[in-house]
Formats: sequence, C-alpha cells, structure tokens
Amino acid sequence: MSFANPTDAEIRALLGQVKTIAVVGLSPKPGRPSHTVARAMQGFGYRIIPVRPAVDSVLGEKAYASLREVPERIDLVDVFRAAEHVPAVVEECLALDLPAIWIQEGIVAEAAAGRARAAGMTVVLDRCLYKDYVRLMTA
Repeated sequence: MSFANPTDAEIRALLGQVKTIAVVGLSPKPGRPSHTVARAMQGFGYRIIPVRPAVDSVLGEKAYASLREVPERIDLVDVFRAAEHVPAVVEECLALDLPAIWIQEGIVAEAAAGRARAAGMTVVLDRCLYKDYVRLMTA
C-alpha cells in the first residue's frame, strides 16, 4: 500500500478550520514530544484535550481515558501512540464519526490510515502537526 497525505493546501485548510484537538497519548512529562507539540499547538490558540488513561490533567486541561469519554466536539485527533495501537484509535474515531486524524511523525500505520480515509476521514500520516503548522500557517 502507498499512502498519500493531503496536499499542503488541504492541510492548510484543515488547520484553519480545526479548533479542538484531542491528543491521544499526551504525556504529562514536559520533555516528551507529545507534550511539546501539544503545548505549542495550545500556544497557537487550539484547545487541547488530553486522552491518556491514569492522568488527571495535562497542560491545564482535564484528561480523559478514551476518546469516547470526551464530552465535547473533537475536530482533530492527534495520535502519539505506537503503530500497533493506531488501528484501535482509528476504530474509535470511526465509531464517534470524527472528521480528521493526524498520526504523528515516526508512526507508520498505512492500513489503519487507509481504513480511516476510506471511511471519509481526513488523514495525515507520519507527519508532525507542529512542524506542518509552522511551515504552512506562519510563513
């Protein structure tokens, strides 16, 4: 399978319409990439919702054990989990009819990404949300 990410124009449009980002695997540890990216995106004005079991809050926001527990609208799911966990995250997104998923840089799960896209989701695979935001939205 050869997965193709959305074009820069499509990613720019996505980032322009997203308001709330649920970050699956958001670490409470400031040195972790998930924390750094989420904090930066929060600084750019996005609402960050941590999705991580056994954590009460991260970045001043209440954390939830799963996407199903989040009581508000999610515009984008940003995934910081190992590739073997991505199919389950995709299935949860599909069950909740979520519009978009961003699978972070270094995480390659082409079959799961393809399943999400085939079901109508906007999907970005193996790219860094922060890097693409800086490249496309601040230039």
